Amino acid sequence: MSKSVLLKSSIAKKYWMAFTGLFLCLFLVGHLLGNLQLFTPGEAGRRAFNEYAYFMQHNPLIKVMSYITYLSILFHAIDGILLAVQNKKARPVQYAMNNAASNSSTASRKMAVLGSIIFIFIVTHMVNFWAKMHFGGLKLHTYEVSVPGQMGEQKQAFYYTHDFSTQPIPVVKEIVVKDELDLYLAKPEIKIGRGYKDLHSAVLAFFGKSSNGLEANPLAWLGVLLYTISMAVLSFHLMHGFAAAFQSLGLRHPRYTALIGNVGKAFAIIVPTLFAIIPLYIFFS
Repeated sequence: MSKSVLLKSSIAKKYWMAFTGLFLCLFLVGHLLGNLQLFTPGEAGRRAFNEYAYFMQHNPLIKVMSYITYLSILFHAIDGILLAVQNKKARPVQYAMNNAASNSSTASRKMAVLGSIIFIFIVTHMVNFWAKMHFGGLKLHTYEVSVPGQMGEQKQAFYYTHDFSTQPIPVVKEIVVKDELDLYLAKPEIKIGRGYKDLHSAVLAFFGKSSNGLEANPLAWLGVLLYTISMAVLSFHLMHGFAAAFQSLGLRHPRYTALIGNVGKAFAIIVPTLFAIIPLYIFFS
């Protein structure tokens, strides 16, 4: 009986691989629900998405769940790869006659390869979006409205704020930003509001649409292509992994094995497809 590199017991390894896999499936659903707000056009969509991003970054419970997610991704990826290498070393000489295609699906035989590609995608995805959201590099959410003036109506930019702000805060030199989000009067120094990071515009710019002063990424087509390919790989990975997790936990039974298989296939198709449609929609809309 093989033993996991990360866990002494192979049974514990099997359970943890299944638990982390199913937990990451729940994460995918939650992440998708937030990202679907990118389909909402105009300022309403930008506000909804940036509020979602702020909530995900600052809610204490979500922050705890985020750390669990990071650990789950690392465990699921590293242990899966090392286990595949270990299994390969355990059988250095192949069978004289080996018809693998008749005994298992392509996805099940390529789980380590597919998982490695997904892990690389996650790392690059976090560098492009997560790191900017958490460690700086994003502009604050501002919007323009028409205000009356001596020369007629003129465009005026305001910060989109929350917390204790009751009046719109104009974008003027007398307002300074501290700690990325806090808005202060320069003189006297008084905190007057708290803004939102404009992750929405960063996403649009990355996938080819200028927004809030951010220029469109000249390589947006490549980003869209790689994102779409990664979602196809994820779909292939889930096609086997979803049902395999239930089997590892001993939750499959003749009465509902077919149901689990059908739900897994539907999940493996619908969720990655919706993720893939988002950058395509931004790029081509």
